[in-house]
Amino acid sequence: MVHTIEPVYDAQSKILILGSFPSVKSREMQFFYGHKQNRFWKVLAQVLECKVPEDIPQKRAMLTKHHIAVWDVIASCEITGSSDASIRDVKPNDLSRILSCADIRAIYTNGGKANQLYQKYIFPVTGREAYLLPSTSPANAGYSLERLTEAWKVIVEPLKEGI
Repeated sequence: MVHTIEPVYDAQSKILILGSFPSVKSREMQFFYGHKQNRFWKVLAQVLECKVPEDIPQKRAMLTKHHIAVWDVIASCEITGSSDASIRDVKPNDLSRILSCADIRAIYTNGGKANQLYQKYIFPVTGREAYLLPSTSPANAGYSLERLTEAWKVIVEPLKEGI
């Protein structure tokens, strides 16, 4: 399976949030965190104190307005459905296109699998630490929306630097 969703970023991006690989719904929509039960957009809106975006143009606008880049660790892999546990034969994305263009002050991974894959494939290339955030996936039922939002508030500080 090949990742076909282009990253969202621009020269003003200050943080980079990386998932593992798009879910079936995200692949169908051709945009990140497309499953209705994924809490990514709700959490981000609460952390940024703005309205939850309802469509792709609004989602893209929220990210760029707040200087957030979004992509995934994996460029291609074998995967069954949307299950991170089934991922194998990984080829990582080349983050240099983002890191060479934007002043990325912090990199965050959305969930344990994204973090594990980042550490294995990308950290050795970039030497850039990534900070693990709890997954916004509906599979992470142990985290309520409130608990996720509290954990994700760490992204605000690097966004404020230099403003």
